[in-house]
Amino acid sequence: MRTMIQKGWRPALVLLLLFILWELSSKLFEIPAWLLPSPSQIVQVGIEGWSSYQHHLIATIILAIVGYTIGCLIGILVASCLHLLPLVREACYPLIILSQNIPIIVLAPLLVIWFGFGMLPKVIIITLVCFFPIVVSALDGFAQTDRDMKHYMKMAGATRSQIFRKLEWPHALPSVFSGLKISATYSVMGAVIAEWLGASEGIGVYMTLASSSFRTDQVFVAIFLIMAISLLFFACIKLLEKKLVKWKPEGS
Repeated sequence: MRTMIQKGWRPALVLLLLFILWELSSKLFEIPAWLLPSPSQIVQVGIEGWSSYQHHLIATIILAIVGYTIGCLIGILVASCLHLLPLVREACYPLIILSQNIPIIVLAPLLVIWFGFGMLPKVIIITLVCFFPIVVSALDGFAQTDRDMKHYMKMAGATRSQIFRKLEWPHALPSVFSGLKISATYSVMGAVIAEWLGASEGIGVYMTLASSSFRTDQVFVAIFLIMAISLLFFACIKLLEKKLVKWKPEGS
């Protein structure tokens, strides 16, 4: 935690300077609030309007966590299967890559048509967004396992399952967590996109209502909330990584 604080003061200082420059520019050039509100105006609207978007914030967090959890589990399961079954990997891995070339904003309306306006299509969208980075990262981690250690375990009579559980999986954990951190930020974006397509609550709904009412200040409040949730998710995964991957060398 101390290391994170020591490394985090520089970007925090840059961010503070950007906000100061933004504030001064808004005052100096007299930019209308409906066009580009100043940071102080955005903070004021965010504090005063807490009761109006609190339930939207909670709805987005719950949706993102559910979709992220399912996406992570599916991603790890798919990566393990592709690694243990080379023939399946050769046949399916290109299809997984192609699936990421389909724009979510195009696929989402089809999911609404097929599954309705409930939570299921939204969870599917977040799952599709999250699982790919985990699959790729985990497969890279499995592939980079120490060959000498693997050969030694084979000579010692270890089965394929034992090699996977006791060598390949622990070795791939840092790579898996890299994918988890990327997916953590993607999950919030996926939740907001899903809420744009048909939801009664959520930050995506709050942002849509604010945009249609030309409340630029509320749109920026929604943007900052999305950024804050993404950073929070990222920090939680980073903390979990420090707890679980204790053997990882410092700085690697």
